[in-house]
Amino acid sequence: MGSGAVETEQPSLLDPGSVAPAARPAFAAVAQVYVDVPLPHLDHTFDYGIPDAMDNDVHPGVRVKVRFAGTERDGYVVGRTTASTHHGTLAPLRKVVSPVAVLTPEVLELARAVARRYAGTVTDVLRLAVPPRHATAEKAVLAALDEHRDNRVPWHEDGTDGGDTRLPDPHTDATPGEVPPGAVLRWAGYAGGEAFLRRLAGGQSPRAVWSALPWGPRSSVPDGAGSPAQDGTAGVQDRLGGAHWAAAITAAVQAVRAGGRDAVVCVPDQRDVADLSQAMDDAEVEHVVLTADQGASARYRRYLLALTGQAHVVVGTRSAAYAPVRNLGLVVCWDDGDDLHTEQRAPYPHIRDVLAIRAASVGAGALIAGFNRTPHAQALVREGWARSVHAPRAVVRERTPRVVAPGDVDLDREGAAGRARIPGIAVQTVRRGLTEGPVLVQVPRSGYLPVVACQTCRTPAQCDQCHGPLGMSRPDATPTCRWCGRLQTRWQCRVCDGTVMRAVRVGSDRTAEELGRAFPGVPVLVSGGDTGVTDRVDDRPRLVVATPGAEPIADGGYQAGLLLDAAVLTGRPELGASVEALRRWMRAAALVRASGEVMLLGHGAPVPVQALVRWDPVGHAERELGERAELDFPPVVQLAAVTGDPAAIRRFEGMLTLPDGAVTLGPVPVEESGPDGGLLVRLLVRAPRAQADVLGRALGQAAAVRSARKDAGTVRVRVDPDRL
Repeated sequence: MGSGAVETEQPSLLDPGSVAPAARPAFAAVAQVYVDVPLPHLDHTFDYGIPDAMDNDVHPGVRVKVRFAGTERDGYVVGRTTASTHHGTLAPLRKVVSPVAVLTPEVLELARAVARRYAGTVTDVLRLAVPPRHATAEKAVLAALDEHRDNRVPWHEDGTDGGDTRLPDPHTDATPGEVPPGAVLRWAGYAGGEAFLRRLAGGQSPRAVWSALPWGPRSSVPDGAGSPAQDGTAGVQDRLGGAHWAAAITAAVQAVRAGGRDAVVCVPDQRDVADLSQAMDDAEVEHVVLTADQGASARYRRYLLALTGQAHVVVGTRSAAYAPVRNLGLVVCWDDGDDLHTEQRAPYPHIRDVLAIRAASVGAGALIAGFNRTPHAQALVREGWARSVHAPRAVVRERTPRVVAPGDVDLDREGAAGRARIPGIAVQTVRRGLTEGPVLVQVPRSGYLPVVACQTCRTPAQCDQCHGPLGMSRPDATPTCRWCGRLQTRWQCRVCDGTVMRAVRVGSDRTAEELGRAFPGVPVLVSGGDTGVTDRVDDRPRLVVATPGAEPIADGGYQAGLLLDAAVLTGRPELGASVEALRRWMRAAALVRASGEVMLLGHGAPVPVQALVRWDPVGHAERELGERAELDFPPVVQLAAVTGDPAAIRRFEGMLTLPDGAVTLGPVPVEESGPDGGLLVRLLVRAPRAQADVLGRALGQAAAVRSARKDAGTVRVRVDPDRL
């Protein structure tokens, strides 16, 4: 043994004073981070320490990697402070993904507002708003900057933003400008149209709900306005068929750009994006296209172009609504009634509402437009949030095709021929149109015979396995279930034991076959989801059979149009059936030149039919809104649908604290089944329109409580559901 003192007693492991406390790590500052987790009860910021090595790169808006619940997750820094309210030990940031602040204060506030309105989480909205990073695209965009710019969002140590982050636009004068003469021409004939453009160019922020006409004025550019090529708008209409709307929206963008501000334009699909992009190219309006269908590199590159001030006009589908332009002056939503504007991922926001929230938040102008007018858009007019811009009756008659809807008296004059699906007067209309150019035939359903029934008792034919509807793809085809795809080789009616089927609904393929027999020698083109969508056709005589939304554009417009099976669209058991039917009819009729004729067949509901005949979308929207007000239907009230299994819905209702004036309806069973095949029920929650945000917050809080308790079962919340 060696010499020296000997320890005769071991220190107690239970004595806290015998162990030196661990030193808390020192951080340069504290970052407030939204962590990308899907749980509603974690929808708030978390404090993380900023190591000294990351101090220069961590600022509000940057992407980071953090450790959360034992897993590395993505997050966004949204604030930076010198101290934390967390009493425990802070975890450090693990990595700064990029020093570029991809999340701006404006987009963050928009995400919070959308999450509040739609009972969602901020991180859910940020997934929709900010595209994933692509390192190569990021380097290319930053390298292309003309001069060095600090891409950080200004911040203070107390976590607030640094005020106005707008940068001057080097491509336009800082002072308000004049509207190009050709742009004014595109809005000629619309009451309030020219004033709308001049206010945009003057730096103001007007809001309008615009009922567009299919065709613009035929007059030439005014004296002194320059040639059509210099004006950049003449000739667009002839190339794009009835796409006067694209030239008019381009004119509005020109006006706001003349005032030195930026614009964001959202349209339903890629075809509309292509039309609008072509119109802007013709008008020499610099713009970028931003859609979710683009590749990761292309989408992220365009997002950064807007973020860094290199793009001032963004055109696209739903994802373009969140484009981080620096100095927003105008938001545009074209055809707001199209269901493609409704996001299919949580929290399921409608782009019309997203753009309206954004315009109100930053003080930008807004344009909600379409051939048809939705009750939601009309509600904005009735509340005074926006002004109505539409043409007087004389201009409507000049720029729209003649629409006829033969009634029973008209058809009875033809005898047996009048009872056919395509009566004699419709055949005459088609024959006249084919003498000068193409004729459009719209059919609500694709396929050959999409719905069949028993020949004897007329009972709809159903699958013997899943009870789904049966259809036939050709005359001699075996009936096939449209749900499970099984062939029904030995089908027998479950009511009368019959074995012979008859057609209930005729699709586009069968319609094309019938028209081919009626007009031998005339080319017949079918455009739709089953056969492929054709974008455009030339002006040679032909028959074009298309389903709604798949109608090709004809050079110079169609000579005539048939809209078949009107009752299929107006007879759907949905709240917005008549509005959607009128929207689809008007979209098709707008492709027929103003000198042509459109015939609506199929005994549709009288109100939307007469609105089409008169081309009166404003009157139809006002009437629809008035009827919904009497019944307390949206958009006069705010409605939310909560769907799930019965036990989970009962518990969710018990957690829900309703705002003043709110009521619950149900729950009632729904047609769809749960993941395990079990019964699902739906609870409707209705509140006054003024309480929309309060209702969304209450639903979000109930979802957060349910998430924190790890409540069993399935619950899905949809505010302002698109189908009822």
